[in-house]
Amino acid sequence: MPAVITFGEIMLRLTSPGHQRFAQAPGFEITFGGAEANVAVMIAQLGGRAEYITRLPDNDIAQRAIDELRGLRVGVDGIVRGGDRIGVYYLEQGASQRAGKVIYDRAHSAIAEARPGDFDWKKIFSGAGWFHWSGITPALSAAAAALSAEACEAARAEGMTISFDMNYRTKLWTQAEAGAVLTPLMQHVDLCVCGLEEARGVLGIEGESEAEVAARLKERFGFRMVAMTQRHADSANQTRWGAMLFTETGVFTSARHDIAIVDRVGAGDSFTGALIFSLSRGDDPQRAIEFAVAASALKHTVPGDYNRVTLGEVETLAAGGHGGRVQR
Repeated sequence: MPAVITFGEIMLRLTSPGHQRFAQAPGFEITFGGAEANVAVMIAQLGGRAEYITRLPDNDIAQRAIDELRGLRVGVDGIVRGGDRIGVYYLEQGASQRAGKVIYDRAHSAIAEARPGDFDWKKIFSGAGWFHWSGITPALSAAAAALSAEACEAARAEGMTISFDMNYRTKLWTQAEAGAVLTPLMQHVDLCVCGLEEARGVLGIEGESEAEVAARLKERFGFRMVAMTQRHADSANQTRWGAMLFTETGVFTSARHDIAIVDRVGAGDSFTGALIFSLSRGDDPQRAIEFAVAASALKHTVPGDYNRVTLGEVETLAAGGHGGRVQR
């Protein structure tokens, strides 16, 4: 299985404990996360080879983030040191009818101030076969957008498979801004992961159904595959979760999982990471979408951004296994 390179921003995550609100929390739980780092961790936990690329300051907090990734079997040798700060996000977990809340403190972070030329992409991509990025990184700054374009062009020149997760964030940019920056970069993408509303609002693709929108995305941009997750949530604690994969050979839909949520942050990234892993090892589309949905369903039960599950646990659930019973 070829190595997967992911590129983006890792952040210090500060979570108010026990579902407390920001206004009442006496302190915060410290973890780390970020969309592309989460994807790398998922692939590594499943037994794949994943390398994470970013730029981080040379301080103890950034080093802790790197050490944690290394401990989770993610390659970190390509991380560039520089800049003054690591991005931060504060998370207030939702409960019942109260939605969760995120506050970003990531302006002028090390990766936001990185420039084209800061990374030796030819060296980074040597021996790798897959490159993954998301719409979050180019939203950070004009320089980060230019760097994302540089990375995509270098990956394409090396003949790599390229995946992209829209990950549209309303707190970072408008749909119009996102569309203007991302649309030209879609020419490099083989696998696009996005939501129905993201496809409509950011890329301007209309259609009544997910399959229709996916077909039009493929027609306009030349994607080989389009994946869309399907969430139906009645509250912050309960959700019904599934996904669809559109390929050249047809439309493949997963089973649905009813989930009691512990932590939903990173579930979409786990889906993407598991999908990349499954496709990279040669699974057929139906098995790949079932596997990816099973992995992301399990992530809803794991605190923190990272999905700390095993290949066996995912395979069991994907095959319709134990459903949460105690394993004795």
